[in-house]
Amino acid sequence: MKFLDLAKVYIRSGGGGAGCVSFRREKFIEYGGPDGGDGGKGGDVWAEAVDGLNTLIDFRYQQHFFAKSGQHGMGSQMTGKSGDDIVLKVPVGTEILEEDEDTVIADLTEVGQRVLLAKGGNGGWGNLHFKTSTNRAPRNANPGQSGIERTIWLRLKLIADSGLLGLPNAGKSTFLAAVSNARPKIADYPFTTLHPNLGVVGVDGYEFVMADIPGLIEGASEGRGLGDQFLGHVERSNVLLHLVDGTSEDVAGDARTILNELDAYSPVLMDKPRVTALNKIDALDDETIAERKAALEAEIGGPVHLMSGVAKIGVTEVLRALWVEIAPSRKGEDQEPDAPWQP
Repeated sequence: MKFLDLAKVYIRSGGGGAGCVSFRREKFIEYGGPDGGDGGKGGDVWAEAVDGLNTLIDFRYQQHFFAKSGQHGMGSQMTGKSGDDIVLKVPVGTEILEEDEDTVIADLTEVGQRVLLAKGGNGGWGNLHFKTSTNRAPRNANPGQSGIERTIWLRLKLIADSGLLGLPNAGKSTFLAAVSNARPKIADYPFTTLHPNLGVVGVDGYEFVMADIPGLIEGASEGRGLGDQFLGHVERSNVLLHLVDGTSEDVAGDARTILNELDAYSPVLMDKPRVTALNKIDALDDETIAERKAALEAEIGGPVHLMSGVAKIGVTEVLRALWVEIAPSRKGEDQEPDAPWQP
C-alpha cells in the first residue's frame, strides 16, 4: 500500500427538504384546513478516527464527499425523510485543516473520535405551521436550508513514542530493522527511505513504537531534498533519537545541520528530549571513535552513545535511554514488568 499523508477533500452536507403546501380534503368534512408536512433534515458530514489505517491513500481516489439531502414534506402532515450522513474514516493521528492549510479544525488522536465537519440544512416548515386564527388557509411554506460546502485538508501525523532523525545514510533504517520487525528499504545511496516507517521496539520487557522518516539535509526547511514535509510525523513523539554517521569526517557539522533544521521547522520539536548516538562504530578504530565522540559531545553539549546497528553493538543501551524518556508518559508501565509464568 502506498503511503499518503496529505490529501485535499471537498465536502458538502445535505440540504433540507422543502415544506409542503397541502390541505386536508375528506368527504363530509368541511374546512379541512392545512396539513402540509415539514421537509426532512439534510445529512451531516463527519470525520472519524478508526483503527487499522495508517495512510490517507483512499482520499487520492475519491476527493468529493456529498451527504444526501432531505426529502420534501408531503400532505397528511407527513415529514420528509432525513438525508443519510456521510463519515470520512481517517487514521488515528489525522489533523483536519481549513483550506488555508494552517487553521486546525480538529486533531483526531484516539480511536473512535468524531468531529462534525458540515451540518446538514434544516427542513422547511409546511403550511400547517403558518395557520393562525386570522389566516386559516395559509398557502406558503418554507424552503429547506442549503447544505454547507467547504474544502478541507487532511494531514496525517503518525503517532509514535520515539522518532529517528539523521542525515541520509546515517543508518536509521538499518537501526529500525535491527530492533523491530519493520523491514524498511536499505541501500548504500542517499534517500533510500522515501516515506515514514513504523516499528514496534522491545527492551527489558517494555514495548514502544518508533518512527523512521526520510533523511534531512541542509536547507530542508527551504524545500531542499525531500524537505521537512515528514518532520510532522515525529512531532507527537516523546523523545527523538538522533543518529550521526560515525564514518563521516565532520560528525559535529552533521549534527549541527540536523539541529538547525529542527529549529527552523519548529521550536517545539527542537525542545523535545533527544538521545544522540554515534553510529557505525564497527567500521572505526578506538582512537577515531574517541576523537569523534568528543567532538560530537562538544557540539551538542551532552552525552553521546556509541552503537552499530549492523553489528548490534550498544543498541540495547540506546533503547534503554529512549525508554527512560518514554516511561513517564505511560500509565502503569513505569513499573517492573511481570515475571514470566512458571509451573
